[in-house]
Amino acid sequence: MRQKTFLVTLVFQLSACGGGSSPAQLSNNLSVETSVETSVETSVETPAPATPIAAPSISQMSFSAANNSGLVADMVLSKTETNADFTGRVLTNTPVTELVASYEFTGSSVTIDGVTQESGASVNDFTEIVVYTVANSEGTTESYSVDLTKFTGLPIIYLQTDNASPIDSKDEYVSGDVSIDGGRSFTDLPATEMKIRGRGNSTWFIHPKKPFQMKLEDKAEFLGMPKDKKWLFLAEYSDKTLLRNKITFEMGYLSNLDWTPQGRFAEVYINDRYNGTYNITQKVEESDNRVPLGGSGYLLELDQLERLDADDVYFDSVITDRFLINIKEPSLEFNSTEYTYIKDLLDDFETALYGPNYRSAIAGYAKYIDLDSFVDWYLINEINKNQDSKSWSSMFVNVMPGEKIKMGPLWDFDLSFGNVDYSDAQYSDGFWVKFHPWYERLFQDPAFVEKVKTRFAFFKQNENIILDKIDAYGEQLQWAQQQNNDEWQTIGMAVWPNPVVFDTYQEEVDHLKSWYSNRMEWLEAAFAEL
Repeated sequence: MRQKTFLVTLVFQLSACGGGSSPAQLSNNLSVETSVETSVETSVETPAPATPIAAPSISQMSFSAANNSGLVADMVLSKTETNADFTGRVLTNTPVTELVASYEFTGSSVTIDGVTQESGASVNDFTEIVVYTVANSEGTTESYSVDLTKFTGLPIIYLQTDNASPIDSKDEYVSGDVSIDGGRSFTDLPATEMKIRGRGNSTWFIHPKKPFQMKLEDKAEFLGMPKDKKWLFLAEYSDKTLLRNKITFEMGYLSNLDWTPQGRFAEVYINDRYNGTYNITQKVEESDNRVPLGGSGYLLELDQLERLDADDVYFDSVITDRFLINIKEPSLEFNSTEYTYIKDLLDDFETALYGPNYRSAIAGYAKYIDLDSFVDWYLINEINKNQDSKSWSSMFVNVMPGEKIKMGPLWDFDLSFGNVDYSDAQYSDGFWVKFHPWYERLFQDPAFVEKVKTRFAFFKQNENIILDKIDAYGEQLQWAQQQNNDEWQTIGMAVWPNPVVFDTYQEEVDHLKSWYSNRMEWLEAAFAEL
């Protein structure tokens, strides 16, 4: 700082009055000039501006193959533009429970839940989202979440058969064990004894990706679904969206049907080899947590003779040769008392339905059937224009003694939403299930028609819910469909019985949505004219 000097002069002069001054006067006259020069230096220091302490931050996050033996290549995470999060995906089925992250940061320390971290050295479990906290010397902090997707983000099921035996039969079970890596969504399942075999009809014989039925030794929860022994693995090979069964079940949850199967998407490994993305579902069967028959009811399926197993017990429809009625549960003998009871009940219903007084509440079909279930089952299958539900198979009926016949549960929709090339079911216009023998007759009753029209309005009001579900599940499968296609090479290829072929998964999903919307529009107009 510059120095300042102050000079102070004091003059005092005393003189006698009159002329000149004598020596005496000089003695008496005092002339004093005092000059005092005082120099005071004051120095005040003002500090130069301090270098600001940088805000804490993480600018880069990665996982190097050198530090993580399960990685085949370095993985650099993406940083979102809207927040401080890092996201990435481990492309292989590599455990994420012990990974070492590397990062560049500004600050004095990095911690996770108060534990100090070292870039390129600290080991952490990334099964769930991990939050890094960066602090600077002033104590300012910033948090960064690291969201790491393992493989496809879906739970992973491991099927291990004894001696790595192939699952190549619909009739004979193969023993082994099953375990689940539930990821973030479901509880892990340790190795559990099971038996597994093939299932399905065309899906088993035609397609290379096979569906399965698994049976546990004891009832257990599976992917969050209620406890039971039998679980089905739907391959969804011909449905490139992988969504048709799942979306139809969502429609069932909106309906008045007593029970609709639950399903979960999962990745499946068989004897350490990846086998694709599956829809793991509950089996349609009598059980406390499934079809509610109370141990005394009947589960029936409208089916075809060529589709039956050798030990199936069935009877023919009295009104048509287009289908028969297979008694799925309980296990009965031909011509037993129970067999005769259920056969007579269905015969009486069909006879009344096609009788002259079929509209009568006392003598007609209404005496025998639960109308709400018949209406909702019809509408869901008509909306989807399901190929098989017109007369072929997978049409379930359930009966409790002393109660009316109910339609349902819903089942088998891989050939729905236009996914068939050998019938008019591929087109979004035109009635389909309406021409099933039962419904063909029911539609001749104006009272039934009005019930259908009124109930359709409900499904129309909920159309956007279903469209949103398609989008949501499509997003859930964004990585799974890629992995599944890498294994089976179906996208962009003609697969029986697809009527159209698209080059991308998103185009397949968009086609499903478009077909559904067009179908709802056509049905709305068609029902209005009935």
